[in-house]
Amino acid sequence: MMFIPNLLSTESGSESIVRARIVIVEDEPDLRDAVAEYLGAAGYDVATAETASAARSLIETQAFHLAILDIAMPGEDGLSLGRWLRSRMPIGIIYATAAGTALDRIVGLELGADDYIVKPYELREVLARVRSVLRRVPQPTELLDRKARTDRRSVSFGPFQADLDGRLVTGANGTVIDMAKSEFDVLEVFLTRANRLLTRAAISEAIGFTEDPESSRAVDIRIMRLRKKIEADPANPKFLRTVRGEGYIFSLPTGDSN
Repeated sequence: MMFIPNLLSTESGSESIVRARIVIVEDEPDLRDAVAEYLGAAGYDVATAETASAARSLIETQAFHLAILDIAMPGEDGLSLGRWLRSRMPIGIIYATAAGTALDRIVGLELGADDYIVKPYELREVLARVRSVLRRVPQPTELLDRKARTDRRSVSFGPFQADLDGRLVTGANGTVIDMAKSEFDVLEVFLTRANRLLTRAAISEAIGFTEDPESSRAVDIRIMRLRKKIEADPANPKFLRTVRGEGYIFSLPTGDSN
């Protein structure tokens, strides 16, 4: 495990500038060090870990804005680590995978990625994807402010409580519902647009997809997985209902959101 501070100034007059912090979890040492050095030279604060276990120890004491996670690692894999990260902090995630087909790309996004990168990759491509994801996730100062904020947005439905800022769903007795980033994305769309008919095209647009047959199928898959986690009977949903031929609607009693 190593830490590479960025080489750019972190002071502007008397006001400190917070740089984006990135953690790289990769079991190939040459690749891990090369990516860390390249991103460090680009002005980011970079920490590295060779296993998920080492990354967990690091993340217990530090906050990060983005993680680059190798999916296939000895021991705990990157997907499991990514789900744990989502429960700890709002963070961007880029998965590194050896799979590169169109189907693999959809599955990668379904498993919780903000983006993914296919090995072998060029360092310039990594930097471009890092910049793209950081534009979509909370900015460094926003992340620090959010950790200290107590007035979080939350929505209750049935026995569930969704913390929209912490991106966490709990059930009865405070039990955490294991939910991939892709599933929470869809849930947040519905909770912030409750009691409104949403077409697949509207859902795709809200989660950043370009509407096409593949993305429509991806939306349906996310909804199917989401129902299994929040519906007592997924075949006869109480909350997330299908409007045949038109789309979906999330039934939420008025006054349940905070």
